[in-house]
Amino acid sequence: MIKLMKSTFYHEQEIKDKLCDFIQHSEQLSMGSKCAEYEKAFAEWQGRKYAVMYNSGSSANLALIQSLLNIDKLKKGDEVGFSNITWATNVMPLIQLGLKPLPIDVSLKTLNVHEDNLHHFYLNDTKALFITHLLGFSGDIDKIKNYCRDNKILLLEDTCEAFGSEVNGTKLGNFGYASTFSTFVGHHLSTIEGGMVCTDDYDLYNMLKMVRTHGWDRNLDKPKQISLRLKNGVDDFFSKYTFYDVAYNLRPTEIQGFLGLEQLIYADEIINKRVENFKYLNDIAKENKSLIKLDLSHMNKISNFAYPVIRMQDLEAYKKVFSDIAEIRPLVGGCMTQQPFFKKYVSKKYACPNAAFLNKNGFYFANNPELTKEELTSLGGLLKQ
Repeated sequence: MIKLMKSTFYHEQEIKDKLCDFIQHSEQLSMGSKCAEYEKAFAEWQGRKYAVMYNSGSSANLALIQSLLNIDKLKKGDEVGFSNITWATNVMPLIQLGLKPLPIDVSLKTLNVHEDNLHHFYLNDTKALFITHLLGFSGDIDKIKNYCRDNKILLLEDTCEAFGSEVNGTKLGNFGYASTFSTFVGHHLSTIEGGMVCTDDYDLYNMLKMVRTHGWDRNLDKPKQISLRLKNGVDDFFSKYTFYDVAYNLRPTEIQGFLGLEQLIYADEIINKRVENFKYLNDIAKENKSLIKLDLSHMNKISNFAYPVIRMQDLEAYKKVFSDIAEIRPLVGGCMTQQPFFKKYVSKKYACPNAAFLNKNGFYFANNPELTKEELTSLGGLLKQ
């Protein structure tokens, strides 16, 4: 059985040995200097000014939306568009925090939102657009960026499955006002659980840190702390237990910070293997006339999370062929408007035919950097059928 993921970490035994040593010699395992060091290294690797780490990618999404509300970039009742094929916790914070979720249909060419998809929706009232780069792919994100700029829509990117993918030489996660990442064990980098928000905006950066830790100022730089305390009449004694805005406890641990630093060493190696695997599998899939073809020619690097199979007919029989050899899953969270939670809390009906089609006619199987040549050959053989 070809697993979706083979191990907890890339170079697993080496990392486990280092982790045991780190734990044995650490004075502090709650969030501290290792997390800060990892944030700095992640921001530098991604090419953004700031990065804030969280205990999961889902928490990163929640913290981002809450922070945007806190700094008045969004207001309760604002409409926020999202990719209709995504993960549930991209959409749930919109509902939880009193925003109006607007599902945007995706393209069959890339499984992602394109500028053309936006024109099918009335977006005059839309204040933000939360794009998902599904499976490491992207729509025409450069055009979407321009569309959002021209229409004063805040562009946000979910890059949890697209770490290292590029369009026109720019890494996904660098097109929007902010972007989220996941280092869950099954994603490109593993900290077992973990997430990140990246941005170039100083005010958002500070609020992201406050929202992560109860709304206090302990993790802010000194000038920002002084400014907040003067504004609110807080002295040094009360400052440690003063909470300035709505927030949570979404802190990671030093263990996760340590793991992130160790895995980031192998980031380029991990990405390159995923890129090579995808090219091998996709070249085979292109020759199978029963499969719907992807058009990703606009992307110069595809750091694929998992390989998608979309078939017009006989999908159940084809799934059985695959599942005898490899683990398979639905296309991420599938069509969000068909999910029970969405139908429970959003009464309005939306037509997203492409998302509904992909939900019914697609699945994915493993692409990870530990696939052997024999496993890739087996997967390629399945794609020929």
